[in-house]
Amino acid sequence: MSHQLIIKTAGAPLAEGVKVLIMLHGRGGTAEDILTLSSHLAVSGYALLAPQATNNTWYPLSFMAPSAENEPWLSSAIDIVGQTVNHALSKGVSEADIYFFGFSQGACLALEFLARNARRYGGAVALIGGVIGQKIDRSKYAGNFEGMPLLISTSNPDFHVPVERVYATGNIFREMKADVTETVYPNAGHNINPDQVEWANRIVFK
Repeated sequence: MSHQLIIKTAGAPLAEGVKVLIMLHGRGGTAEDILTLSSHLAVSGYALLAPQATNNTWYPLSFMAPSAENEPWLSSAIDIVGQTVNHALSKGVSEADIYFFGFSQGACLALEFLARNARRYGGAVALIGGVIGQKIDRSKYAGNFEGMPLLISTSNPDFHVPVERVYATGNIFREMKADVTETVYPNAGHNINPDQVEWANRIVFK
């Protein structure tokens, strides 16, 4: 299965000088759902782009499964994120004005795309996620984030995302010169809480 490029939009029109937020929904979610979260973020004036996964799922198995078992869905999902970025760039938006927000499976996808394509983007928020694969293949990841702010936040425990993978992901991004903030909430459940939104607005959408 491969994904088709279907982008739901909201906010400001895409244009040179406009900031862009790419929002990636979780398993079973929709682009429309993730866009509604923007009302809680300090992104007034941003163009909002939310690609839609085929059958509402970016890849079929756990993000901790061997990556080959999530193919060809995983590579197609990463490509969709890249196409969404390129769509913004084609409208004159600079890389420094492109931001990312992902939840759960969408957070994993955002982190995997970014780690494979490190640039000085505007910033990223990954709520309950980590880089993808049964084992981390550090050779996949290259580039320099040049101080890009990144918030990685999770619950401990979380039944989908081990906190150890969250910490390991944060360390990879630090090695690649991202400015990483991690927040971990005891027994907070697999959801988004107001404190995470406050942190996102404070360090990324400031």
